[in-house]
Amino acid sequence: MAKTNYSYEKYGREMEKKKKKEEKLKKKLAKNNTEVQEEETPTDSGKSTTPEE
Repeated sequence: MAKTNYSYEKYGREMEKKKKKEEKLKKKLAKNNTEVQEEETPTDSGKSTTPEE
């Protein structure tokens, strides 16, 4: 019977944790970017782009 390769199983678990952590970070950054854009949009809409004479 073949011997179980525990180091390979550990590597798989570590890679899974790393992937999950990266996805969570991307999701968090995407959420922060949308919040920043929503905050900036109302302030820009009140400004006039045409020069007043």
